[in-house]
Amino acid sequence: MRKLPRVMASSVIRGAQLGDSHGGLYLVDLDTGRVELTLDWNRPDIDFSGRGGDRGLRGIAFHGEQILVAGNSQLLVLDQDFRILEIFANPYLSHCHEISVAADKVFLTATGFDSVLILDLRKKRFIEGWHVGDIGGGISLRNFDPSTRAGPAEGNLFHINSVTGAGRRIYFSGLYTPGLMITDGSSLSMAVGLPPGTHNAQILEGGALYNDTAANRVCYSGNGTMTALAVPEFAPGEIVNADRFASTLARPGFARGLCVLSPGLIAGGSSPSTISVYDLPSRTRVSQVNLSMDVRNAIHGLAVWPFS
Repeated sequence: MRKLPRVMASSVIRGAQLGDSHGGLYLVDLDTGRVELTLDWNRPDIDFSGRGGDRGLRGIAFHGEQILVAGNSQLLVLDQDFRILEIFANPYLSHCHEISVAADKVFLTATGFDSVLILDLRKKRFIEGWHVGDIGGGISLRNFDPSTRAGPAEGNLFHINSVTGAGRRIYFSGLYTPGLMITDGSSLSMAVGLPPGTHNAQILEGGALYNDTAANRVCYSGNGTMTALAVPEFAPGEIVNADRFASTLARPGFARGLCVLSPGLIAGGSSPSTISVYDLPSRTRVSQVNLSMDVRNAIHGLAVWPFS
């Protein structure tokens, strides 16, 4: 098998308390299995309320020589030594999951507001927002200005967790959207149908690549075929905190975090924090790297490391 790249992974540790490690950023060499914790997100001002709260770090993207990482309610801009250069926040950015970058703009899922926000990195401000609404079982999309009070009320009806910006087009999906949606700002349609309970949905070669989190698997649907690959399983005795937390807070096999390594080769995350490499043409899992056996510790974001 060809040499595998390094990836950047973020993690969230459910149920962590003040003073505990509760997630961070890792640089993982998929070829050698070497794992380096590059940033432990352990601040004294963290909000520990709710299932996730401010714990851990989420979506990952890159812009020029900088690293962009989503926290719960802010976007962090880091240099390659993982020092924070800038922090962007907005009243409508809450429970952010995934982010993407296109043409100097960052697209962020504002999961706690059923919205997608757009940050202009050159202007250094949030310039646009799109709120997803329910219209009698259908979906509507409303534009709003995130710099004003004209935005939506808090809500998590669709649990929007995936977004990709491509020019004026925005692809997005959530646990409870009917599929991977696409908008050009004037119309809204479904690009690809998805089952409920997905994360990290993205267009790939005319089909959709996604984590079927509800079914503990990674899937690709396209060209009239369906490929489903199960995430790694561990014996109950191998998993830390399984009896204490699994029934109420976390569970093994939770599939989240996904990126394309090269044509036909992808990396996906699962809990306890494990990164697996899958070969789509052969429908096999070819390797995996484990970061933690604590069931509360879950991969959130994954991205190929672009720097030397």
